[in-house]
Amino acid sequence: MSSDACRNEQLYNFTTARAEQAVTLQFLLMLVTTTSNIEGKHIIKYVGLVNGEAIIGANLVKDFFTTIKDVVGGHSGAYVQALREAKSIALKEMIEQATRLGATAIIGVDLDYQTIGGNGAMLMVSANGTAVVVE
Repeated sequence: MSSDACRNEQLYNFTTARAEQAVTLQFLLMLVTTTSNIEGKHIIKYVGLVNGEAIIGANLVKDFFTTIKDVVGGHSGAYVQALREAKSIALKEMIEQATRLGATAIIGVDLDYQTIGGNGAMLMVSANGTAVVVE
């Protein structure tokens, strides 16, 4: 690999890492709650509805349940991990949308889990809430 290509790859990796850190920081700074208010904070502006979605395929679900060694007492750790990851993606999308709108918090958050497609071929996790500015 040439030195220019190596530098470009290093710059790309550095930029990607910085972008991921910024998203993580944004995720940590945004107040997100299922309640309609935040104790100790005053809502000064309602920005609007925000949402995020994530979809995982049913083949993933079937693979988890056909692997008996992953299922302990009817609980599949791999399946739970996939659902958590999908929930995280949906929340991240919702937070990014709220940030773009200038919100500092999201209230009234609701998480929904649904099967979609023929024979429940896919599982969708959606996160919905109201973006607000608080002080």
